[in-house]
Amino acid sequence: MPDTPPESPFKLNRTRIFLLAMGILVVLITMSMMMGGLTSYQSLKEAADAAKEPSAAQMNTN
Repeated sequence: MPDTPPESPFKLNRTRIFLLAMGILVVLITMSMMMGGLTSYQSLKEAADAAKEPSAAQMNTN
């Protein structure tokens, strides 16, 4: 029976890669929520839509 060296505790296997990916996903979601989440995106979208249409002051000058 050959002596096999013990497996390194830092060796990446499928389970550890999955756990790392889930951890990264949690960090990304947390950072997104801290920066305003979907409400900021909705506000930005509404402002962009409003900027496409001329305002009342712009309509009166033309």
